[in-house]
Amino acid sequence: MNHAFAYLSSGGFLGLPITHGAAASDSSKTFAIAGINWDGSVTNRPGARLGPNAIRQSSRMLCDATHPLFDVSPFDQLVDLGDLLLPNTGLESMRAALMPQAQALLGKHEMAWLGGDHSITLPLLRAYHAHYGKPLACIHFDAHCDTWTDHFGEPSGHGTWVYEAITEGLVMPEAFIQVGIRSSGVREAREFVNDRGGRIFTARELRGRDGDALQSVISEVKERLAKAGNPPVYLTFDIDALDPAYAPGTGTPEPGGLTTAQAMTLLEGWHDLNWVGMDCTEVAPPFDYSELTSNAAATLVWTWMCGRMAAGIK
Repeated sequence: MNHAFAYLSSGGFLGLPITHGAAASDSSKTFAIAGINWDGSVTNRPGARLGPNAIRQSSRMLCDATHPLFDVSPFDQLVDLGDLLLPNTGLESMRAALMPQAQALLGKHEMAWLGGDHSITLPLLRAYHAHYGKPLACIHFDAHCDTWTDHFGEPSGHGTWVYEAITEGLVMPEAFIQVGIRSSGVREAREFVNDRGGRIFTARELRGRDGDALQSVISEVKERLAKAGNPPVYLTFDIDALDPAYAPGTGTPEPGGLTTAQAMTLLEGWHDLNWVGMDCTEVAPPFDYSELTSNAAATLVWTWMCGRMAAGIK
């Protein structure tokens, strides 16, 4: 098996030491970080395999990591498991190796997965579905709908995972929420989630809305999930949901996106949902020497964990 050793991270999230692998994991810790160094499915610029290390480096500026809103720090409740050892030459072999490693961790920790391109989310959802034995709700931040039925002639990729997850029954269509969508695309792809009973908050719909103006979005999602029976909720945050002014270091930047402040307001407002895990994908450091993108990604991951603590997770 070819392992992407050249891309593995050398220092942990928030400056924690890296403890490699599920077998060595400290199950007394609530949260765990794991990196997924894969960008073999990108359609524009490569570099997301370098994302986990960049996010970890940027996280160190969070110091003691005490959140200014929630007044908690995940530092003592977090273990960094390093980067999963995966083949880096084929999508299906990567996914086949990823899923069992993910399943081995789901009973131990609430996971934050650092990608990697967005094709990693499908095997993660397969692992969560197998673990919980039922479809999940999903909140999906992205510039792109990721609902195409093929990947430039191939059956699967980073732009097909939503279509595949809904088709496979991994997620509840009526509890699938998309935020920030704005890329070009045919109507069948753009409206795929809406047409199946989900909800798309396009970037256009959210323009100019911040702070209190986002409360109706926060409330609508909470009401929708309550109506669905408060299922387990998975967060997948493609960093290109943010406008390139805030996150230029990504493979497929799309103008007209969310601000970092908007994204943080939404995550803070949704902190008490029935979260079970998250990923942050498509951080491509070679295209952002200012580290704006990895700083945003690290802050969003940290905010999600602090929100979980503030909501009373045990």
